[in-house]
Amino acid sequence: MPFDSPPVASIERRAPPHPRADEILTPEALGFLAELHQRFDDRRRTLLQRRAERQAEFDAGALPDFVEETRGVREAEWTVGRIPPELLDRRVEITGPVDRKMIVNALNSGARVFMADFEDATSPTWANLIDGQANLKDRWAGRLDFTDSTSGKAYALRPDPAVLMVRPRGWHLGEDHLRIDGQPVSGALFDFGLYAFHNARAAIAAGSGAYFYLPKLESAAEARLWNAVFDLTEERLGLEPGRLKATVLIETLPAAFEMDEILWELRSHIVGLNCGRWDYIFSLIKRLGRHPAFLTPDRSRMVMGEAFLRAYSELLIATCHRRGAFAMGGMAAQIPVKGDPLANEAAFSKVRADKEREARAGHDGTWVAHPDLVPVALEVFEACVPGPNQLERRPEVRLDRAALLTVHDGVRTEQGLRENIRVGVRYLQAWLNGRGAVPLYNLMEDAATAEISRTQIWQWLHHRAGLDDGRPITPELYQRLLAEELDALDQPGGPPRLQEAAALFRDLTLALDCPEFLTLPAYEQLAADR
Repeated sequence: MPFDSPPVASIERRAPPHPRADEILTPEALGFLAELHQRFDDRRRTLLQRRAERQAEFDAGALPDFVEETRGVREAEWTVGRIPPELLDRRVEITGPVDRKMIVNALNSGARVFMADFEDATSPTWANLIDGQANLKDRWAGRLDFTDSTSGKAYALRPDPAVLMVRPRGWHLGEDHLRIDGQPVSGALFDFGLYAFHNARAAIAAGSGAYFYLPKLESAAEARLWNAVFDLTEERLGLEPGRLKATVLIETLPAAFEMDEILWELRSHIVGLNCGRWDYIFSLIKRLGRHPAFLTPDRSRMVMGEAFLRAYSELLIATCHRRGAFAMGGMAAQIPVKGDPLANEAAFSKVRADKEREARAGHDGTWVAHPDLVPVALEVFEACVPGPNQLERRPEVRLDRAALLTVHDGVRTEQGLRENIRVGVRYLQAWLNGRGAVPLYNLMEDAATAEISRTQIWQWLHHRAGLDDGRPITPELYQRLLAEELDALDQPGGPPRLQEAAALFRDLTLALDCPEFLTLPAYEQLAADR
């Protein structure tokens, strides 16, 4: 279907050459992106301004709560639209970046669903973005394969691959490599628009569909904007209304108080909600970090079975199942340790326990970050959930604001502070070098865990929080530990940009106000590389 670009001042590509860029950024595809930009970018910016206004309210002492004006939506009886048959069994999903080897291995992993992630697991270099779009286009064109240049091993797609879903970037990120009317296009619209334009009809023709994970939403109004984007896309692509489907990650504290409303706004397109546990921890710290009552303990103490994480998980399950939508569990970030069977068994035991908790609580499925964890999680969910899902389970959970705001008990330790420094700096270093999913200390870390690391340090410094040995966490103590950790990390022949990453991490953690996202200033440095 041809697309005529709406009247625009300019469409400017500010990017280095890429061998497949012209195939992805065709005049028709650019025209479609231009229309999305002109229709929706002002609304996006207004919603981001509303986030800043709410943050000022939280900083002044306000706390999030259920919205009185939408009580009718919460109390009425209604359900979401039809769920496609191939999405009725999502007991194990695998997620990862959009590089070619990862896509092939994840689709072949035995997981029910693979979420190709342009967001937290991908560093948005121009090469990564275009490669990712080209790889996904190849999947639906029947030419997705891969040969390892080191081993010579060839990888090809198996006959029954996982269902493909795509996570675009959040509303807050821009894509500076493409400007429309002089403004960077939204990263969310860039990722979503190009995938939908090139692949929605091909995926449907192959008997599947165009399915998305939507990240970082903070309100029903932001869900309403996504719904408008979906509606326009279906119209322009000639698709049946409601054909595009999405799962929304509930990974921000404000969104937890609007789950019914988010489902309502996207009711013709949505199939479920997901517990984005790591970003949710980050969001609570960021949104309520100035309140001493919400001072957090070491990250390792904030487990899903307790306090605000348990309350939000239980509320998500009850809300989703009441509305006929899936309630997806969170990520198992463990990765295998080569040559260490004892360490592997200890890690796999943690995964089994976590997945049993999710399944018995009522979740319909769960996430893993590594193909070797797929059979571990699948064994648990097939034992605990003999059918394809648990939509028939309707737990009664009271809307309890206090429970959603109860912080975990526990201490802060020097070890926890040092771990935050190491994870934050090493992740930022990898991100600046073009890698968004990074194995660190036997865990697969992405932007969410780096965000926890830097916001915890910011919060602890802001309140001069005490360690378990009685010492306050001061800028002087923090910078001494940071210097010691950098000395240990700065090895000859190691990856570049360590000092650049450390300087950025220091600025973020010592800032007077807690910055919204570490990827915003980091992206400025990344975009400058062109």
